[in-house]
Amino acid sequence: MRSLIPWKHREESLWQPFRELEEWHRSIDDLFGHFMGKMPFEGTAFAGGPPLESLLKNGNLVVRVDLPGVDPKEIDISVAGDQLTVKGERKHKEEAKEGEYTRREIAYGSFERSMTLPKGVDADKIKASFDKGVLEITMPAPKELAPKKVSVQIEAKK
Repeated sequence: MRSLIPWKHREESLWQPFRELEEWHRSIDDLFGHFMGKMPFEGTAFAGGPPLESLLKNGNLVVRVDLPGVDPKEIDISVAGDQLTVKGERKHKEEAKEGEYTRREIAYGSFERSMTLPKGVDADKIKASFDKGVLEITMPAPKELAPKKVSVQIEAKK
């Protein structure tokens, strides 16, 4: 019944609703982790891997991976067959004691993300750069990836 009382009328601090939401989120993660045989999100980094995008730009296939707070020296890029894999680690800096945090959503630890490359990519021509927390991997795009115009056929009404 206590959860039905508006949070502004409670005696707890202003952050109480966020704590309750965080506890609920952690409980759901633990429940799914239990059924899926995985560890809960707490203590793992980049659940599912860091976000990435791929696009065609100037005849190249470009893959961008968001890695804020990651030291570029801690990034390992490999190609095995048609699989591009990015591995690394975001190390935790101990700046405050655990109890001093109001809210923590940033994950620390190891991560790995893979994607299938299109046929015809030459692994020897892959280049990588890192700027402002974004890893950019560039490779010549196979000619089969070039955009093609497809016209839409419209039937006349009878």
